[in-house]
Amino acid sequence: MSGSTFGRLFRVTTAGESHGPANVVIIDGCPPGLPLSEEDLIPDLERRRPGQSKIVTQRKEPDSPEILSGVFEGETTGTPIAIIVRNKDQRSRDYTNIKDVYRPGHADYTFDAKFGRRDYRGGGRSSARETVARVAAGAVAKKLISDAFGGQVVGYVTQVGDIEATIPSAVTLDQVEKLPDGKPNIVRCPDPEAAARMVKLIEKMRKDQDSIGGVAEIVARNVPAGLGEPVFDKLKADLGKALFSLPAVLGVEYGAGFAVATARGSDNNDAFETDAEGVIRTRSNRHGGMLGGISSGMPIVLRAAVKPTSSLPRSQDTVTSMGDGTTIRTTGRHDPCLLPRFVPMGEAMVALVLADHWLRWQAIRF
Repeated sequence: MSGSTFGRLFRVTTAGESHGPANVVIIDGCPPGLPLSEEDLIPDLERRRPGQSKIVTQRKEPDSPEILSGVFEGETTGTPIAIIVRNKDQRSRDYTNIKDVYRPGHADYTFDAKFGRRDYRGGGRSSARETVARVAAGAVAKKLISDAFGGQVVGYVTQVGDIEATIPSAVTLDQVEKLPDGKPNIVRCPDPEAAARMVKLIEKMRKDQDSIGGVAEIVARNVPAGLGEPVFDKLKADLGKALFSLPAVLGVEYGAGFAVATARGSDNNDAFETDAEGVIRTRSNRHGGMLGGISSGMPIVLRAAVKPTSSLPRSQDTVTSMGDGTTIRTTGRHDPCLLPRFVPMGEAMVALVLADHWLRWQAIRF
């Protein structure tokens, strides 16, 4: 299948299906000497893992990564890194009754149209289960950009349904993962009051046999000015592709986003200034950390609109692969809201783009 490789110099190739034996990622282009172990991958895989709370799918996967190559004596060797995450809790029997029926909102029909066949077990290659490989690769990219320039990528939920959060000026990972009382922040929204209401709404959706969408914001800090290419490989273009490549993403914006449609240029432009350390920056950040497709040194701010989960236990109209009208109820274990588990996926894709463009920048500058 084409389209399973992402990146130029920091390249990742994934393989695997929702109900196959495992998902695999090969990372090519990671520089040698980067400290790396399986323990470095586990925190983000735990954040993506199914079954982590009452508001996500109850599929029980340990998501334990195994590094098969590219690391020796605790450091990367510069050769391809292969990571495997084995599937342990597939229930393929949940899907036998829909092998000839197209699920609304899914890629069943389009896979048949493209390939003439499909793996109907949980969506096969189009399942969000595939993202476990991306998150593992993203953890390596996070280590690389942290080591290279102190880069940090943090994502969080800003909206579920019509509930919008008030977001602090600078969000930490601790605010995303924990509530003020120390309990897990299962919806990953840094506004505790909004987070509580989001959880109640998601629980209501599950009881109603329905689902709900929302918005996640991803911020990359300490990114140096100069990453990105001026024309087709703009940093914003690659980041947009990265986020759009994730399942269920229907919209991506950065900086002020669609608000620029009603803004005047005099209000929208960010004035330049020099800070106390002599670094050129802007007073505001409506440009979202990128100008002309190249990073400006300001925080890179992106938002992704994530649709409601398509798999619903309630009856929906559809057709069979022969075109006959029918109805479908999707059994199995599914997220009533994708946002809590989407956050580490979005972070991973942003980190992969930054790692790739940092290596490309090094290639022309040094």
